[in-house]
Amino acid sequence: MPNEQKPLASLLIIDDDEQTIELIRGALESPEIKIISSLSAMDGIELFKDNRPRIVLVDLMIPDMSGMEVLEKILTIDPSTEVILITGHYSSETAVEAIQKGAADYLNKPLNIQQLRGRISTIMNDLRHRSKYQSLMTEILLVSQFQGMVGRSPAIIEVFSRIQRVAPHFRTVLISGDTGTGKELVARALHAMSGAPAEKYGVCNCAAVVDTLFESELFGYVKGAFTGANTDKVGLFEYANKGTVFLDEIGDMPLATQAKLLRVLQTQEIQRVGSPVPRKIDVRIVAATNKDLRTMVAEKLFREDLFYRLSMIEIHLPRLADRREDLPLLIKHFIEHFAKQYKKQIDGISRRAQILLSRYSWPGNIRELENVIGNACMMVDKSIIDVDDLPAVICESTTHNTFSDDTLLTLDEVQRRYAKNMLLKVKGNKAQAAGILGISRATLYKMISDN
Repeated sequence: MPNEQKPLASLLIIDDDEQTIELIRGALESPEIKIISSLSAMDGIELFKDNRPRIVLVDLMIPDMSGMEVLEKILTIDPSTEVILITGHYSSETAVEAIQKGAADYLNKPLNIQQLRGRISTIMNDLRHRSKYQSLMTEILLVSQFQGMVGRSPAIIEVFSRIQRVAPHFRTVLISGDTGTGKELVARALHAMSGAPAEKYGVCNCAAVVDTLFESELFGYVKGAFTGANTDKVGLFEYANKGTVFLDEIGDMPLATQAKLLRVLQTQEIQRVGSPVPRKIDVRIVAATNKDLRTMVAEKLFREDLFYRLSMIEIHLPRLADRREDLPLLIKHFIEHFAKQYKKQIDGISRRAQILLSRYSWPGNIRELENVIGNACMMVDKSIIDVDDLPAVICESTTHNTFSDDTLLTLDEVQRRYAKNMLLKVKGNKAQAAGILGISRATLYKMISDN
């Protein structure tokens, strides 16, 4: 017996008129759509919670609760739902209010069956595209992960390629890039792929160490070396012998310590504070900085000889703003991570929330994105992350910056920016944005395209 086709989507009808329900059922019934129905608003909302249909048709004048209230409750539970209001008492004011509150459409009774089928067909096509997109994104994410990092953009693929080529052979590597771009992940990847990943991996955040303690932290000390040195202490370099030392924010290392580090690189020997005895070590060194070391060298704030020793191989990490094509993958990656961590069923993020995230400048790069998604996953009480779950700074920044530059723009560019700004103001509701602008949705799609 052949397998029955699994419905692509469920459709819920909430109407107190049984004839209307049967009319809609007969017009839309197909293997792709599972149709359920309710004669009351309260029961319909419970059905929605239990079945999570992708499409809901609601009578505006249902007795136990207004269709407008049902619309609001459904979109609160799942903002990605396509809700269509139907009514026998049309008014333009009510139609505008419905669209403003997030309705996908507003249809009059008696229903025009051809119009209804056309509207549902459009929604179903959109759902097919979204389903294919989600499947594709899942597949791409699986092949786009590299040593804990995610990306498919040319800029990050070049980083992955350099790590693979460098890792088996390096003695020193300098990782440069803005704060939050993932420098520590690169350092760990270099260690993991170095051929000796089982060996020790030591980390020093140079920005967090007091100047007077650098030498003892890195090289250790012997008992009696100074007041309070009651026992011998192993320094970071001895601890990580045969492994890797990661010196984060090396631009904050004092000049005196830089001189001692240079000697370690040249001799592969360290001396504990208070001891005249040199100790042989064999370590790989990965240094990272968000500062311009070349400028610091010119200003005598960083040793030139140490800079050239460290930067024999340099890996520069791009800003998130320079690899925006990776944003959907990173969002999906972090949602899956935090959903698992918080033990929540989070299926994704709404289109209007995606629009806001795509327009944000991300000054804090991937670390900021991770924090934003982590916070949203913690706060969300639905299966879909929506605009209300994002920090206010995201919404405010993307709205205020739409026309922030003073460059001369073409009329097409002005229209495109205005349309995108309108879309943000109505929280991504394309039907509402098109209605306010007085254009069709097709024209809106064309207008906001970056091509």
